[in-house]
Amino acid sequence: MNEKPLLAALDGHSVWPPPAWMMRQAGRHLPEYRATRAQAGDFLSLVTTPELAAEVTLQPVRRYGMDGAILFSDILMVPWAMGQKLWMAEGEGPRLEPIQDLSALSRLNPVALRGNAAPIFETVARVREALDEAGSRTTLIGFAGSPFTVACYMVEGKGGSDFALTRELAYADPTFFARLIRILTDATVDYLLAQVEAGAEALMLFDSWSGLLSPNQFRRWVIDPTAAIRRAVAAAAPHIPMIGFPRLAGLMLGDYAARTGMQGIGMDTHTDPRWAMQVVPDNVALQGNLDPLALMAGGIALETEARTLLSTMRGRPFIFNLGHGIEKETPIEHVVQTLRLVRGG
Repeated sequence: MNEKPLLAALDGHSVWPPPAWMMRQAGRHLPEYRATRAQAGDFLSLVTTPELAAEVTLQPVRRYGMDGAILFSDILMVPWAMGQKLWMAEGEGPRLEPIQDLSALSRLNPVALRGNAAPIFETVARVREALDEAGSRTTLIGFAGSPFTVACYMVEGKGGSDFALTRELAYADPTFFARLIRILTDATVDYLLAQVEAGAEALMLFDSWSGLLSPNQFRRWVIDPTAAIRRAVAAAAPHIPMIGFPRLAGLMLGDYAARTGMQGIGMDTHTDPRWAMQVVPDNVALQGNLDPLALMAGGIALETEARTLLSTMRGRPFIFNLGHGIEKETPIEHVVQTLRLVRGG
Protein backbone atom coordinates (compact mmCIF):
# COMPACT_ATOMS: atom_id res chain seq x y z
CA MET A 1 0.00 0.00 0.00
CA ASN A 2 1.25 3.49 -0.86
CA GLU A 3 2.55 5.37 2.19
CA LYS A 4 0.62 8.48 1.14
CA PRO A 5 -2.95 7.96 2.36
CA LEU A 6 -4.66 9.76 -0.53
CA LEU A 7 -2.76 7.76 -3.14
CA ALA A 8 -3.54 4.55 -1.25
CA ALA A 9 -7.25 5.37 -1.37
CA LEU A 10 -7.00 6.04 -5.11
CA ASP A 11 -5.30 2.66 -5.46
CA GLY A 12 -8.53 1.12 -4.18
CA HIS A 13 -7.59 0.61 -0.53
CA SER A 14 -9.90 1.39 2.37
CA VAL A 15 -7.66 3.67 4.45
CA TRP A 16 -8.87 4.52 7.94
CA PRO A 17 -8.96 7.20 9.18
CA PRO A 18 -9.55 8.38 5.61
CA PRO A 19 -7.34 10.95 3.90
CA ALA A 20 -8.80 14.45 3.92
CA TRP A 21 -8.52 17.70 2.02
CA MET A 22 -11.04 20.37 1.03
CA MET A 23 -11.85 21.95 -2.31
CA ARG A 24 -10.80 25.62 -2.38
CA GLN A 25 -8.79 25.01 0.80
CA ALA A 26 -6.08 27.32 -0.53
CA GLY A 27 -8.10 30.48 -0.59
CA ARG A 28 -10.12 33.23 0.92
CA HIS A 29 -10.95 31.76 4.33
CA LEU A 30 -7.26 31.93 5.31
CA PRO A 31 -5.71 35.22 6.48
CA GLU A 32 -2.34 34.14 5.09
CA TYR A 33 -3.97 33.75 1.67
CA ARG A 34 -5.43 37.24 1.80
CA ALA A 35 -2.01 38.64 2.65
CA THR A 36 -0.39 36.83 -0.28
CA ARG A 37 -3.21 37.89 -2.60
CA ALA A 38 -2.65 41.52 -1.61
CA GLN A 39 1.04 41.11 -2.32
CA ALA A 40 0.29 39.82 -5.83
CA GLY A 41 -2.03 42.72 -6.66
CA ASP A 42 -4.57 40.76 -8.72
CA PHE A 43 -5.73 37.19 -9.16
CA LEU A 44 -4.08 36.45 -12.50
CA SER A 45 -0.76 37.78 -11.25
CA LEU A 46 -1.10 35.51 -8.23
CA VAL A 47 -1.76 32.44 -10.39
CA THR A 48 1.11 33.18 -12.76
CA THR A 49 3.75 34.08 -10.14
CA PRO A 50 5.18 30.69 -9.14
CA GLU A 51 6.65 31.81 -5.82
CA LEU A 52 3.31 33.20 -4.65
CA ALA A 53 1.10 30.46 -6.15
CA ALA A 54 3.27 27.80 -4.51
CA GLU A 55 3.01 29.60 -1.19
CA VAL A 56 -0.79 29.67 -1.43
CA THR A 57 -0.90 25.98 -2.38
CA LEU A 58 1.14 25.06 0.69
CA GLN A 59 -0.64 27.29 3.22
CA PRO A 60 -3.47 24.85 4.12
CA VAL A 61 -0.97 21.99 4.32
CA ARG A 62 1.06 23.91 6.88
CA ARG A 63 -1.96 25.01 8.88
CA TYR A 64 -4.06 21.84 8.78
CA GLY A 65 -1.80 19.00 7.66
CA MET A 66 -4.07 18.20 4.71
CA ASP A 67 -3.50 14.90 2.89
CA GLY A 68 -3.94 16.64 -0.45
CA ALA A 69 -2.31 19.84 -1.71
CA ILE A 70 -4.17 20.98 -4.81
CA LEU A 71 -2.42 23.33 -7.19
CA PHE A 72 -3.58 26.91 -6.75
CA SER A 73 -4.71 27.97 -10.21
CA ASP A 74 -7.91 28.36 -12.21
CA ILE A 75 -9.79 26.23 -14.75
CA LEU A 76 -9.66 29.08 -17.28
CA MET A 77 -5.89 29.00 -17.59
CA VAL A 78 -6.16 26.54 -20.49
CA PRO A 79 -8.07 28.91 -22.80
CA TRP A 80 -5.89 31.76 -21.55
CA ALA A 81 -2.75 29.81 -22.43
CA MET A 82 -4.14 29.16 -25.93
CA GLY A 83 -4.65 32.88 -26.50
CA GLN A 84 -8.22 33.67 -25.47
CA LYS A 85 -8.24 37.02 -23.70
CA LEU A 86 -9.04 36.60 -19.99
CA TRP A 87 -9.47 39.18 -17.27
CA MET A 88 -11.11 39.41 -13.87
CA ALA A 89 -13.88 41.97 -13.48
CA GLU A 90 -13.92 43.30 -9.93
CA GLY A 91 -16.87 41.88 -8.05
CA GLU A 92 -18.11 39.99 -11.11
CA GLY A 93 -15.62 37.19 -11.74
CA PRO A 94 -13.86 36.08 -14.93
CA ARG A 95 -14.45 37.60 -18.33
CA LEU A 96 -13.28 36.27 -21.70
CA GLU A 97 -13.69 37.34 -25.31
CA PRO A 98 -16.50 34.99 -26.41
CA ILE A 99 -15.79 32.28 -28.96
CA GLN A 100 -18.98 31.47 -30.88
CA ASP A 101 -17.88 30.78 -34.45
CA LEU A 102 -15.10 29.12 -36.42
CA SER A 103 -13.33 32.40 -37.05
CA ALA A 104 -12.90 33.04 -33.33
CA LEU A 105 -12.05 29.39 -32.73
CA SER A 106 -9.26 29.53 -35.32
CA ARG A 107 -7.47 32.15 -33.26
CA LEU A 108 -6.75 29.67 -30.49
CA ASN A 109 -3.17 28.36 -30.53
CA PRO A 110 -2.82 25.05 -28.66
CA VAL A 111 0.86 24.90 -29.60
CA ALA A 112 1.49 27.94 -27.39
CA LEU A 113 -0.12 26.37 -24.32
CA ARG A 114 2.97 24.91 -22.67
CA GLY A 115 5.01 28.04 -23.13
CA ASN A 116 2.33 30.40 -21.87
CA ALA A 117 1.45 28.14 -18.94
CA ALA A 118 5.08 27.59 -17.93
CA PRO A 119 4.68 29.60 -14.68
CA ILE A 120 1.93 27.20 -13.60
CA PHE A 121 4.14 24.18 -14.17
CA GLU A 122 6.91 25.90 -12.22
CA THR A 123 4.45 26.30 -9.35
CA VAL A 124 3.83 22.54 -9.42
CA ALA A 125 7.57 21.87 -9.32
CA ARG A 126 8.10 24.26 -6.40
CA VAL A 127 5.31 22.68 -4.36
CA ARG A 128 6.51 19.14 -5.04
CA GLU A 129 10.05 20.09 -4.04
CA ALA A 130 8.82 21.64 -0.79
CA LEU A 131 6.70 18.59 0.07
CA ASP A 132 9.54 16.19 -0.71
CA GLU A 133 12.05 18.19 1.32
CA ALA A 134 9.69 18.10 4.31
CA GLY A 135 9.18 14.34 3.96
CA SER A 136 5.45 15.04 3.71
CA ARG A 137 2.79 12.36 3.21
CA THR A 138 0.67 14.96 1.42
CA THR A 139 -0.21 14.19 -2.19
CA LEU A 140 0.22 16.96 -4.77
CA ILE A 141 -2.90 17.17 -6.94
CA GLY A 142 -2.80 18.85 -10.33
CA PHE A 143 -6.07 19.78 -12.02
CA ALA A 144 -7.93 21.17 -14.98
CA GLY A 145 -11.47 22.05 -15.86
CA SER A 146 -13.28 19.48 -17.96
CA PRO A 147 -13.93 20.44 -21.60
CA PHE A 148 -17.66 21.10 -21.28
CA THR A 149 -17.38 23.37 -18.25
CA VAL A 150 -14.47 25.31 -19.76
CA ALA A 151 -16.39 25.59 -23.02
CA CYS A 152 -19.29 27.23 -21.17
CA TYR A 153 -17.06 30.14 -20.16
CA MET A 154 -15.31 30.30 -23.51
CA VAL A 155 -18.56 30.54 -25.47
CA GLU A 156 -20.42 32.97 -23.20
CA GLY A 157 -17.43 34.99 -22.06
CA LYS A 158 -18.43 34.92 -18.41
CA GLY A 159 -19.90 32.81 -15.64
CA GLY A 160 -23.61 32.17 -15.41
CA SER A 161 -26.34 30.12 -13.82
CA ASP A 162 -27.55 28.02 -16.74
CA PHE A 163 -25.25 28.68 -19.74
CA ALA A 164 -28.28 28.46 -22.04
CA LEU A 165 -26.37 29.92 -24.99
CA THR A 166 -23.72 27.21 -24.79
CA ARG A 167 -26.24 24.39 -24.45
CA GLU A 168 -28.29 25.72 -27.37
CA LEU A 169 -25.15 26.02 -29.49
CA ALA A 170 -24.30 22.37 -28.75
CA TYR A 171 -27.68 21.40 -30.22
CA ALA A 172 -27.81 23.92 -33.05
CA ASP A 173 -24.24 23.56 -34.32
CA PRO A 174 -22.85 20.26 -33.02
CA THR A 175 -20.05 20.32 -35.62
CA PHE A 176 -18.67 23.59 -34.24
CA PHE A 177 -19.19 22.51 -30.65
CA ALA A 178 -17.52 19.15 -31.25
CA ARG A 179 -14.51 20.95 -32.71
CA LEU A 180 -14.29 23.19 -29.64
CA ILE A 181 -14.56 20.20 -27.31
CA ARG A 182 -11.93 18.30 -29.30
CA ILE A 183 -9.49 21.24 -29.06
CA LEU A 184 -10.13 21.46 -25.34
CA THR A 185 -9.76 17.71 -24.84
CA ASP A 186 -6.36 17.64 -26.53
CA ALA A 187 -5.21 20.81 -24.77
CA THR A 188 -6.33 19.49 -21.38
CA VAL A 189 -4.33 16.30 -21.89
CA ASP A 190 -1.25 18.37 -22.74
CA TYR A 191 -1.82 20.66 -19.76
CA LEU A 192 -2.29 17.79 -17.30
CA LEU A 193 0.71 15.83 -18.55
CA ALA A 194 2.88 18.94 -18.18
CA GLN A 195 1.75 19.08 -14.54
CA VAL A 196 2.71 15.42 -14.12
CA GLU A 197 6.12 16.10 -15.62
CA ALA A 198 6.53 18.95 -13.12
CA GLY A 199 5.67 16.72 -10.15
CA ALA A 200 1.92 16.27 -9.76
CA GLU A 201 1.14 12.89 -8.18
CA ALA A 202 -2.60 12.78 -8.91
CA LEU A 203 -4.93 14.76 -11.17
CA MET A 204 -8.47 16.05 -10.86
CA LEU A 205 -10.98 17.13 -13.50
CA PHE A 206 -13.63 19.64 -12.44
CA ASP A 207 -16.86 19.57 -14.47
CA SER A 208 -18.77 22.14 -12.45
CA TRP A 209 -21.62 22.58 -14.94
CA SER A 210 -22.07 19.01 -16.19
CA GLY A 211 -25.45 18.74 -14.43
CA LEU A 212 -26.99 21.26 -16.86
CA LEU A 213 -27.05 18.71 -19.67
CA SER A 214 -29.64 16.16 -20.73
CA PRO A 215 -28.54 12.51 -20.44
CA ASN A 216 -27.65 12.22 -24.14
CA GLN A 217 -25.75 15.50 -24.13
CA PHE A 218 -24.06 14.50 -20.86
CA ARG A 219 -22.76 11.32 -22.46
CA ARG A 220 -21.50 13.19 -25.53
CA TRP A 221 -19.99 16.33 -23.99
CA VAL A 222 -19.00 15.12 -20.50
CA ILE A 223 -18.41 11.36 -20.41
CA ASP A 224 -16.81 10.91 -23.84
CA PRO A 225 -14.24 13.75 -23.54
CA THR A 226 -13.45 12.79 -19.95
CA ALA A 227 -12.87 9.17 -20.95
CA ALA A 228 -10.61 10.34 -23.79
CA ILE A 229 -8.57 12.47 -21.39
CA ARG A 230 -8.26 9.59 -18.94
CA ARG A 231 -7.10 7.18 -21.66
CA ALA A 232 -4.49 9.63 -22.94
CA VAL A 233 -3.13 10.37 -19.47
CA ALA A 234 -3.05 6.66 -18.60
CA ALA A 235 -1.15 5.88 -21.80
CA ALA A 236 1.52 8.50 -21.07
CA ALA A 237 1.59 8.27 -17.25
CA PRO A 238 -0.01 4.98 -16.12
CA HIS A 239 1.07 5.54 -12.51
CA ILE A 240 -0.97 8.74 -12.14
CA PRO A 241 -4.51 8.34 -10.72
CA MET A 242 -7.32 10.71 -11.60
CA ILE A 243 -10.39 12.03 -9.79
CA GLY A 244 -13.44 13.20 -11.70
CA PHE A 245 -15.91 15.68 -10.23
CA PRO A 246 -19.05 15.86 -12.39
CA ARG A 247 -20.99 18.31 -10.27
CA LEU A 248 -24.79 17.85 -10.25
CA ALA A 249 -24.48 14.72 -12.40
CA GLY A 250 -27.31 13.14 -10.42
CA LEU A 251 -28.41 9.80 -11.85
CA MET A 252 -25.64 10.00 -14.47
CA LEU A 253 -22.96 9.49 -11.80
CA GLY A 254 -22.90 5.71 -12.19
CA ASP A 255 -22.55 5.95 -15.97
CA TYR A 256 -19.76 8.51 -15.52
CA ALA A 257 -17.91 6.23 -13.09
CA ALA A 258 -18.30 3.15 -15.27
CA ARG A 259 -17.25 4.75 -18.56
CA THR A 260 -14.54 7.29 -17.70
CA GLY A 261 -12.05 4.98 -15.97
CA MET A 262 -11.43 7.39 -13.10
CA GLN A 263 -9.82 6.09 -9.89
CA GLY A 264 -11.79 8.58 -7.81
CA ILE A 265 -15.26 10.08 -8.14
CA GLY A 266 -16.13 13.35 -6.42
CA MET A 267 -19.60 13.51 -4.87
CA ASP A 268 -21.24 16.92 -4.77
CA THR A 269 -23.34 18.16 -1.85
CA HIS A 270 -26.56 16.88 -3.42
CA THR A 271 -25.39 13.27 -3.78
CA ASP A 272 -26.53 10.64 -1.29
CA PRO A 273 -23.33 8.74 -0.41
CA ARG A 274 -25.31 5.56 0.28
CA TRP A 275 -26.64 5.64 -3.28
CA ALA A 276 -23.24 6.55 -4.72
CA MET A 277 -21.77 3.46 -3.05
CA GLN A 278 -24.26 1.34 -5.00
CA VAL A 279 -23.58 2.81 -8.44
CA VAL A 280 -19.81 3.42 -8.25
CA PRO A 281 -17.56 0.33 -8.42
CA ASP A 282 -16.17 -0.83 -5.07
CA ASN A 283 -12.56 -0.32 -6.15
CA VAL A 284 -13.14 3.33 -7.10
CA ALA A 285 -12.59 5.86 -4.31
CA LEU A 286 -15.47 8.15 -3.48
CA GLN A 287 -14.55 11.70 -2.50
CA GLY A 288 -16.74 14.20 -0.67
CA ASN A 289 -19.22 15.39 0.30
CA LEU A 290 -19.70 17.42 3.47
CA ASP A 291 -21.89 20.47 2.85
CA PRO A 292 -19.68 23.61 2.93
CA LEU A 293 -22.51 25.39 4.77
CA ALA A 294 -22.44 22.77 7.53
CA LEU A 295 -18.71 23.45 7.79
CA MET A 296 -19.44 27.16 8.02
CA ALA A 297 -22.15 26.64 10.67
CA GLY A 298 -19.99 24.47 12.93
CA GLY A 299 -21.17 23.07 16.24
CA ILE A 300 -23.39 20.04 16.63
CA ALA A 301 -24.74 20.31 13.06
CA LEU A 302 -21.24 20.02 11.63
CA GLU A 303 -20.35 17.17 13.96
CA THR A 304 -23.52 15.25 13.08
CA GLU A 305 -22.99 15.65 9.32
CA ALA A 306 -19.32 14.68 9.49
CA ARG A 307 -19.92 11.65 11.71
CA THR A 308 -22.76 10.42 9.49
CA LEU A 309 -20.59 10.68 6.39
CA LEU A 310 -17.70 8.87 8.07
CA SER A 311 -19.96 6.11 9.34
CA THR A 312 -21.51 5.63 5.90
CA MET A 313 -18.22 5.45 4.01
CA ARG A 314 -16.24 3.25 6.37
CA GLY A 315 -15.01 0.07 4.73
CA ARG A 316 -14.52 1.35 1.18
CA PRO A 317 -11.94 3.57 -0.56
CA PHE A 318 -12.85 7.09 0.55
CA ILE A 319 -11.38 10.59 0.62
CA PHE A 320 -13.02 13.03 3.00
CA ASN A 321 -13.79 16.34 1.32
CA LEU A 322 -16.55 18.86 0.76
CA GLY A 323 -19.37 18.65 -1.77
CA HIS A 324 -18.28 22.01 -3.19
CA GLY A 325 -15.61 24.60 -2.40
CA ILE A 326 -15.07 25.99 1.09
CA GLU A 327 -16.90 29.27 1.72
CA LYS A 328 -14.75 32.32 2.38
CA GLU A 329 -16.59 33.10 5.64
CA THR A 330 -15.75 29.67 7.13
CA PRO A 331 -14.11 29.97 10.56
CA ILE A 332 -10.73 28.28 10.79
CA GLU A 333 -11.76 26.55 14.04
CA HIS A 334 -14.56 24.74 12.17
CA VAL A 335 -12.04 23.24 9.76
CA VAL A 336 -9.93 22.18 12.72
CA GLN A 337 -12.99 20.64 14.39
CA THR A 338 -13.83 18.68 11.25
CA LEU A 339 -10.33 17.35 10.76
CA ARG A 340 -10.19 16.30 14.41
CA LEU A 341 -13.35 14.22 13.84
CA VAL A 342 -12.00 12.71 10.62
CA ARG A 343 -8.65 11.81 12.13
CA GLY A 344 -10.41 10.24 15.07
CA GLY A 345 -12.16 7.93 12.63
